[in-house]
Amino acid sequence: MNFKNYLLGLISISCLNVQAQEVFPENASLQQCIDYALKNQASIHIAEIDEQIAEKDIAASLSGWLPQVGMASNYNHNLKIPSTIIGNQVILMGMKNVSSLSFQADQQILNPQLIKASKSAKYIRELNTKVTEQNKINTVVEVSKAYYDILTSNEQLEIIQANILRIEKQLSDATSRFEAGLVDQTDYKRAKIALSNSKADLKRTEEMLKFKYVYLKELIGLDAANEISLSFEQEGIDQDILENTPSDLNISNRVEYQILETQQRLQQLSTKFAKVSYMPSMSAFINYGLDWRANKIGDLYNITTPRSVFGLNFSFNIFDGNKKLQYLRKSQLLESRLDWSVTQLKNQINTQYKLAISAYQANINDWTTAKENMQMSQDVYDIIKLQYDAGIKNYLELMTADTDLKTAQINYLSALFAVLSSKLDVQKALGEINISTKQ
Repeated sequence: MNFKNYLLGLISISCLNVQAQEVFPENASLQQCIDYALKNQASIHIAEIDEQIAEKDIAASLSGWLPQVGMASNYNHNLKIPSTIIGNQVILMGMKNVSSLSFQADQQILNPQLIKASKSAKYIRELNTKVTEQNKINTVVEVSKAYYDILTSNEQLEIIQANILRIEKQLSDATSRFEAGLVDQTDYKRAKIALSNSKADLKRTEEMLKFKYVYLKELIGLDAANEISLSFEQEGIDQDILENTPSDLNISNRVEYQILETQQRLQQLSTKFAKVSYMPSMSAFINYGLDWRANKIGDLYNITTPRSVFGLNFSFNIFDGNKKLQYLRKSQLLESRLDWSVTQLKNQINTQYKLAISAYQANINDWTTAKENMQMSQDVYDIIKLQYDAGIKNYLELMTADTDLKTAQINYLSALFAVLSSKLDVQKALGEINISTKQ
């Protein structure tokens, strides 16, 4: 292969890798943002890798049940051949050159640590799966809140832009009246101040919106250099707020509680095996070896002497200075600690639920009230504007109505974001966050 073909191959592989990367959809909905985040969020990938690492640890722990096969080889040159005395004669025990090659297979039959590892495997898998699920739940909640924050900010932008158009019309009218000598310059200057403030609000909202888009990219795992566009269905959100009502609390639905339950089972298993840690260990072995001996190095491998042994190893610890007893006491204390952690978590979950449901109900009321107030403020402004144009109301009253309308609009957006966020908090408290992706 020449260099040109090699270079073309690298370019082709690079193009394939780029095409294989998932493309973020245009005008993405909330569900599409969640789906993308669940596939690309770094914390979720880390949790999934941790699952794979745990699986390798389990496999390594259980590998002790498989036969362990080893090989050993050596060569020794006796500078002085060992000897012994039989009767009055000195008998040499061996030859100057000795070599051997041996193979041995060991098989565990009874081993407390391996039995514990076998029993613990399913709980370790379950624990790591629950941790990944917890990361996904947090991701769904954070992405949803960021999406709703952008939604309300876009609504705010539209409102500010509409306010600017309205104030520009007011400024034009006030300027015409001032130039015609109907009013003094007070109305004209008030309109100009209001316009400047609204343009400053627009600039501030636009800059903050840029950050909110960057923050959403971070949450969903999208590269900061990529563009992102979202679609918003306001009517669907309003309907979802009114239709879906929270259900009763069931603590067992919370992933945090499930994680603690799994940790309890693991600790109970540790205590159980700490109690039987004095049980003996037993293993079987078989070996086969080849020995060579000769006084001359050149004759060493001329004659081969085989050997083979089969046997059982049995070990039982009679006294270890109460080491195992202390481990048992420690395991029992850890088990008691987890029991108290479960009690503490139950109280925390109940408090979280009460706070979330109270905030949600209060925010529902605030949102409904703010929506009505915004409509009424719009009606009041429209009436006063007509009266101002007819010369019945002065400009100060028109400005007051305009300020009331902007305040009502801001209150509505704040209430909308609050009710959407608090609903997510309620769903999280109930353990009802959906982490499945939709194709």
